[in-house]
Amino acid sequence: MTDPEADPMAAEVRRLRAVDGLSVREIRARTGLGRNRVYDLLRGVPPPAWTRRPNAKDELRARAVELRARGCSVPEIAARTGVAKSTAYQWVRDVPVDDDAARSRRTAHAKAMTEARWTAHRAERDAARARRHAEAAAVVGPLDDRDLLLLGAAVYWCEGAKSKPWRRDDHVQFINSDAGLLALFLRFLETCGVDRSVPTYRVSIHETADAAAATSWWAQRLALPPDRFRRPTLKRHNPVTVRRNTGADYRGCLVINVPRSRELYWRIEGMIAELFQKAGGAGPGVGS
Repeated sequence: MTDPEADPMAAEVRRLRAVDGLSVREIRARTGLGRNRVYDLLRGVPPPAWTRRPNAKDELRARAVELRARGCSVPEIAARTGVAKSTAYQWVRDVPVDDDAARSRRTAHAKAMTEARWTAHRAERDAARARRHAEAAAVVGPLDDRDLLLLGAAVYWCEGAKSKPWRRDDHVQFINSDAGLLALFLRFLETCGVDRSVPTYRVSIHETADAAAATSWWAQRLALPPDRFRRPTLKRHNPVTVRRNTGADYRGCLVINVPRSRELYWRIEGMIAELFQKAGGAGPGVGS
């Protein structure tokens, strides 16, 4: 090792470094000295500021610390910063983690992974469903009066009010919350000669909902005369019950009452009895 004080080149080398701000390579070029000798002569002399290059990973490390504080796992940090997991761990091993944030991130990550796995499956399922819908719709074709009579009778027997042996009431009353099913029943009534201006209509809805808005919606949706609507029936709210039918789309049920409809009810009974016979059943017990 060279003694800087005894070397005649020491003062010049140090001047080139401290005053001129040259790098080791530039000093070697000026003096013709070897690399090791120049380093020996420069011991204790700080390098000029321009030769101090910042650590290329300083920003990545700061980013890693920030991500860890927000609850990211070591593999996530490594993936986001582009460094090895071991490097990411060394950077953040002493950084405290927000448990709530970490838990939220894990939940969100698990949800995202599940969603990614099922996206393709759902797309395939939806496409298959659309194909089946199209095939089934093509089977329907136009509806004639006979179709409407049979469909309407079947729909009524499923959803309408029926006379019982202990309560004789041959009266047509239909209630439902499905606008499509109600529209089909109204077409059935028209096929039977009952215009939409003949029945009375009433909305049955929970008292916490907007009954007036629901009444207006049903009248517009099914092209019903507003003057044929009666006062809504309000269902008492039970706080214990967990209801799903809430929000702006909840419009209750529509009740259709057909006045002087005894003979129409008998017609429905007759069609249903024959349908059941044709299907091989013993009949619905009509009139019993």
